[in-house]
Amino acid sequence: MKKGDVVQITLPMRNTIEHLPNVSEYIAIMHGPILLGAKTGTEDLKGLIADDSRYGQYAGGEYLPVDKAPILVEDDIQNIASKLQPIKDKPLHFKLNVKVVNPTELILEPFYQIHDSRYMMYWLSLTNSGYKSYVDSIASVEKEKLALQKRTIDFVMPGEQQPEVDHAMQTEKSTKGNNLNEFSREARDGGFFSYDLATKSATNLSLFVRYWGAEWGTRKFDIYIDDQKLVTEDNTNRWNQSMFKNVVYAIPDAMIKGKSHLRVKFQSLQGTTAGAVYIIRLVKAN
Repeated sequence: MKKGDVVQITLPMRNTIEHLPNVSEYIAIMHGPILLGAKTGTEDLKGLIADDSRYGQYAGGEYLPVDKAPILVEDDIQNIASKLQPIKDKPLHFKLNVKVVNPTELILEPFYQIHDSRYMMYWLSLTNSGYKSYVDSIASVEKEKLALQKRTIDFVMPGEQQPEVDHAMQTEKSTKGNNLNEFSREARDGGFFSYDLATKSATNLSLFVRYWGAEWGTRKFDIYIDDQKLVTEDNTNRWNQSMFKNVVYAIPDAMIKGKSHLRVKFQSLQGTTAGAVYIIRLVKAN
C-alpha cells in the first residue's frame, strides 16, 4: 500500500430470527445486530404522556385482545428472515413477504426509531395448522379477560412496588412473595395489609381477589371494607390445587354508597395468615 490508497471494507448484515426464551413461538427479526420492530397503530393513545394526576403515569388507552395482534403464519418458520424485502430509498426499512393475520400495513424498521406509537418487536409465528389451534383456544380466554377489564373500576397488584404506592398501602406483619412470576402479599399473626381503591362513586360493586390454590398452614382471615367486616375467609386446604383461584365477594351498597374511595383490608388472626393475595379488583357486578 502507498499513501493515498483507500481501503473499503464491506460487512454485509444477514437477516436472522431470535426465539423468545421459553416461548419459542415468538420470534424477533434482526438485521445484523439491529432489532427490527413495526408500528401497529397510533389511535387512542390516551395517557401516552404522563402528567401529575393520580395514576397519571399509566397509559389509559384501550386494551386490545392479544389474539387480534398481527400473527405471522408460515410453515417454514426458520426461513422467515429470508423473506424481508428492502424498501427503496428507506434504509433499514423492510416489508415481510409472509402471510400476516390481523394485518396492519407492517413495515419493519429499527426498533430504536419507533416512538409515539403502539409497536411490536416479538411476533407470534405459527404454522398454518398451529394457527388454527391457537385461535380456537385463545379467543375465548381473551374475551373473558377483556370482559373483566371492562368491569374493573380500580385494581392493585399486591407485592409490586408502584401499584402498592399508588394505592396508599398500609401494612403490619406483612411480607410479599412471588409465585410463577406473579407477585403477592400476605400478613401473619394479627398483621394486615390494606389498599385505597377508587369507586368512581359507583354502587353494585364486587371485590375480585386472586389466591393460590395450594397454600400451606392456616389461612383464615377477615376482609374489611373501611371499618366494616365484609367476610371471614378460610382458604385452609380449600382447593389443594396448584393453580390460581379467583373469588368474587359481593359488596353491600350500604358499605360503598356515597364514597369515591374505600379501603380494602386483609386482616389475619393470631396464628393464621391472610392471603397470599395476587390481585385485587373492584369490579362492577355482573
